[in-house]
Amino acid sequence: MEAASDAEICARAAKEGRTLLSADTDFATLLALREETKPSVILLRRGPKRPDLQVQLLIANLPALAELAEQGSIIVIEETRMRVRRLPIGSGK
Repeated sequence: MEAASDAEICARAAKEGRTLLSADTDFATLLALREETKPSVILLRRGPKRPDLQVQLLIANLPALAELAEQGSIIVIEETRMRVRRLPIGSGK
Protein backbone atom coordinates (compact mmCIF):
# COMPACT_ATOMS: atom_id res chain seq x y z
CA MET A 1 0.00 0.00 0.00
CA GLU A 2 3.00 2.24 -0.55
CA ALA A 3 1.13 4.54 -2.94
CA ALA A 4 -2.23 4.39 -1.13
CA SER A 5 -3.84 7.46 0.39
CA ASP A 6 -4.22 7.81 4.16
CA ALA A 7 -7.96 7.17 3.76
CA GLU A 8 -7.29 3.92 1.87
CA ILE A 9 -4.78 2.79 4.50
CA CYS A 10 -7.27 3.54 7.31
CA ALA A 11 -10.06 1.70 5.52
CA ARG A 12 -7.95 -1.39 4.95
CA ALA A 13 -6.64 -1.41 8.52
CA ALA A 14 -10.21 -1.15 9.86
CA LYS A 15 -11.44 -3.91 7.54
CA GLU A 16 -8.60 -6.23 8.58
CA GLY A 17 -8.77 -5.37 12.31
CA ARG A 18 -5.29 -3.89 12.35
CA THR A 19 -3.76 -1.04 14.34
CA LEU A 20 -1.79 1.67 12.56
CA LEU A 21 1.62 2.63 13.92
CA SER A 22 2.93 6.00 12.77
CA ALA A 23 4.68 9.21 13.69
CA ASP A 24 2.30 11.06 11.35
CA THR A 25 -0.71 12.75 13.00
CA ASP A 26 -2.67 12.71 9.73
CA PHE A 27 -4.20 9.31 10.54
CA ALA A 28 -5.56 10.51 13.89
CA THR A 29 -6.93 13.67 12.28
CA LEU A 30 -8.65 11.63 9.57
CA LEU A 31 -10.30 9.36 12.14
CA ALA A 32 -11.44 12.31 14.24
CA LEU A 33 -12.93 14.22 11.29
CA ARG A 34 -14.81 11.14 10.08
CA GLU A 35 -15.87 10.14 13.62
CA GLU A 36 -14.51 6.64 12.97
CA THR A 37 -14.21 3.99 15.67
CA LYS A 38 -11.55 1.90 13.90
CA PRO A 39 -8.69 1.44 13.23
CA SER A 40 -6.76 2.33 16.32
CA VAL A 41 -3.66 4.45 15.79
CA ILE A 42 -0.50 4.39 17.86
CA LEU A 43 1.46 7.61 17.38
CA LEU A 44 5.13 7.79 18.31
CA ARG A 45 5.76 11.42 19.22
CA ARG A 46 8.51 13.55 20.77
CA GLY A 47 10.67 10.54 21.40
CA PRO A 48 13.66 8.83 19.94
CA LYS A 49 14.02 9.01 16.17
CA ARG A 50 16.02 5.81 15.83
CA PRO A 51 13.80 2.85 14.88
CA ASP A 52 15.46 0.49 17.35
CA LEU A 53 14.69 2.86 20.23
CA GLN A 54 11.14 3.38 18.98
CA VAL A 55 10.62 -0.40 18.97
CA GLN A 56 11.93 -0.62 22.55
CA LEU A 57 9.51 2.12 23.62
CA LEU A 58 6.62 0.37 21.88
CA ILE A 59 7.44 -3.04 23.37
CA ALA A 60 7.80 -1.56 26.86
CA ASN A 61 4.25 -0.17 26.58
CA LEU A 62 2.67 -3.06 24.67
CA PRO A 63 0.85 -4.68 27.62
CA ALA A 64 -1.00 -1.42 28.31
CA LEU A 65 -1.69 -0.84 24.60
CA ALA A 66 -3.28 -4.11 23.53
CA GLU A 67 -6.72 -3.66 25.10
CA LEU A 68 -6.88 0.05 24.23
CA ALA A 69 -6.10 -0.73 20.60
CA GLU A 70 -8.78 -3.43 20.45
CA GLN A 71 -11.38 -0.97 21.79
CA GLY A 72 -10.61 1.73 19.20
CA SER A 73 -8.26 4.44 20.40
CA ILE A 74 -5.69 6.98 19.38
CA ILE A 75 -2.69 6.28 21.57
CA VAL A 76 0.15 8.78 21.70
CA ILE A 77 3.41 7.41 23.08
CA GLU A 78 6.04 9.90 24.09
CA GLU A 79 9.32 9.12 25.76
CA THR A 80 8.01 9.93 29.24
CA ARG A 81 4.24 9.52 28.98
CA MET A 82 1.32 8.00 27.13
CA ARG A 83 -1.99 9.70 26.21
CA VAL A 84 -5.15 7.93 25.06
CA ARG A 85 -8.27 9.22 23.28
CA ARG A 86 -11.09 6.75 22.70
CA LEU A 87 -12.71 6.68 19.29
CA PRO A 88 -14.87 8.21 17.97
CA ILE A 89 -13.55 11.68 18.75
CA GLY A 90 -15.77 14.72 18.50
CA SER A 91 -19.09 12.97 18.09
CA GLY A 92 -20.34 13.22 21.64
CA LYS A 93 -20.97 9.44 21.57
